Amino acid sequence: MKAYQDLNKQFINGKWKDGSEKFMIANINPYSGKLIHELPSAGKTEVDEAFHAAKTSSPEWAKSNPLYRRDLLLKAASILADRREELAAWLCDEAGSTYIKSVIEIQQAHDILVEASSFPTRMHGSTTVSTTDGKENYVYRKPLGVIGLISPWNFPLYLSMRTIAPALGAGNTLVVKPSALSLVTGGTFIAKVFEEAGFPAGVFNVVVGNSDIIGDYFTGHPYAKMISFTGSTPVGRQIGKIAGEHLKKSALELGGNNAHIVLEDADVDYAVNAALFGKFLHQGQLCISINRILIHESIYDSFKEKFVARVKQLKTGNPADKSTIVGPMIELKAVERVLNQIKLSIEMGALVETGNTREGNVLAPTVLSSVTEAMPIFQNEIFGPAVGLIKFKDDADAIRLANATGFGLSGSLHTKDVYHGMQIARMIETGMVHINDQTANDEIHSPFGGEKDSGTGRFGGDFILDELTTVQWVSVQAQKRIYPF
Repeated sequence: MKAYQDLNKQFINGKWKDGSEKFMIANINPYSGKLIHELPSAGKTEVDEAFHAAKTSSPEWAKSNPLYRRDLLLKAASILADRREELAAWLCDEAGSTYIKSVIEIQQAHDILVEASSFPTRMHGSTTVSTTDGKENYVYRKPLGVIGLISPWNFPLYLSMRTIAPALGAGNTLVVKPSALSLVTGGTFIAKVFEEAGFPAGVFNVVVGNSDIIGDYFTGHPYAKMISFTGSTPVGRQIGKIAGEHLKKSALELGGNNAHIVLEDADVDYAVNAALFGKFLHQGQLCISINRILIHESIYDSFKEKFVARVKQLKTGNPADKSTIVGPMIELKAVERVLNQIKLSIEMGALVETGNTREGNVLAPTVLSSVTEAMPIFQNEIFGPAVGLIKFKDDADAIRLANATGFGLSGSLHTKDVYHGMQIARMIETGMVHINDQTANDEIHSPFGGEKDSGTGRFGGDFILDELTTVQWVSVQAQKRIYPF
C-alpha cells in the first residue's frame, strides 16, 4: 500500500490544487523544529469554490440511498484502520502526539466512522395527532445541507471526524478548515481517505488557510447552514457572534478548566493513577484534561506525595519513541504561555513540587502545591503539562471550588460511596462528570459538550444527529375543512 502523497494541497470538488494567496503556511514538526512542508494559503476564492461544490452536490447526496452512504463510511473506516501506522507517524510528526495518544485517537476516529454509518437509517421522523378535524401531521427529519467545520490541532483527526462522519451519514455535505498546525491530520489525510473510499466529488472539501485571511469569511459564508467549531473560548465567541448574525446554527466546543475531586474516602492510589492519565495525556493539551486537583485536607499530604513521585517517573522527550509519555507542546509560544502562568502563580505563593523546566518545546510535567483560588494555575485553562493541587474542607467547599471558574466542560470525582458521588456530581456546573475516573473521556454515543464558557451543543450519538439535522412539519387535510370566512 503506497503512502499518501501531496498532502499539502487544497481539496475542492474532488480535485487537489494550490491556494491562491501569497501567504505561505509552514507545517513544522513541534519536536525537531524541522519544516515538514509548506503550501500557499487558500483565499476567499477557494472558500467560495469549496462551498459552491458542497452546495451543488448537496441535493443528490441528501437523497442518496442510505445503504450507499453507510457503505462509503464503512469503507473509509476500513481504509483508516489499514493506514493506522502511516497516520500515527503523521500525528507524531505534525502534532507531537505520543504513540499512546495516537493509538487512542485513531481508534476513536475509526469508531465514529462506524457509528456514523448507522446514521443514514437513523433519520427517524414521526407522526402526531392534529387538533384540526380531518388533518394528519407528519414530521420529517432532514439534513441541514452544507456544514462548515473549523477543527483544532490538538486531537486533529478525531475532533475533525466527530463532526465529519455524522454529518456525512446524515446526508450533509462539508467544507473543512483544519488548523494550519495540523492541516494533514485534521484535513488533507481525511480527504485522501474519502477519495480512496469513493465519495462523490464535492461532498467533502478541505480548505487550508490563514485564519486572518479566510477565518471570518468562512464562518459567515452564506452557503453554510451550520458551523461546527472546537477551540478556544475567545475564538468561539467570535464564531458564535458571526454565526448568530447570519442566523445559522453553531456547535461550539470550547475551553475547559476541569476539576479532579478526591473525596476523603477515596482510594488514593487509584485517584493518583487516574490523575496522571487525565492530566498528562498529550501533554495536557486537551480541553478535557485535568486542570485542577481538589483534594480533601485529610488526605492531601498522602495524595501529594504519591502523585509527585509518579509524575517524576514519567518519561519525556521525543514522541517518536513509543515509551515517551510526555512529548512536545505544539509550539514555543504555547510553552512560554504555560511557563508564564506557572511563574505568576509562584509569585502569588504556589510551590513547585516538580518540573518547571523545559528543553525545546518539551515542558517537564509540573506540579504546584499551596495553590489558591486567585492564582492563574487555578483560574485559567492551562492547556499544558502543569497542574495545581488545592485543599478543600468538606463537600460544600469542593463544590464551590469546582464551580469557581467560568468554564464548565468536564470533571471527575473519586469516592467509595458512588451514590454520594453522584449527588455531588449533579451540583457541579459541567456538561460531564466521571465518577472514579478522570476528566478525559469521550464516548462516540454519549453527549459530549459543556456549560457556561465551555460552549454550546452536544456531540455524540443521537445528540449530534439532532445538531446536524432539522425537522419539517407536513400536514395533510384529509377531509375538507370548514373555515370561518
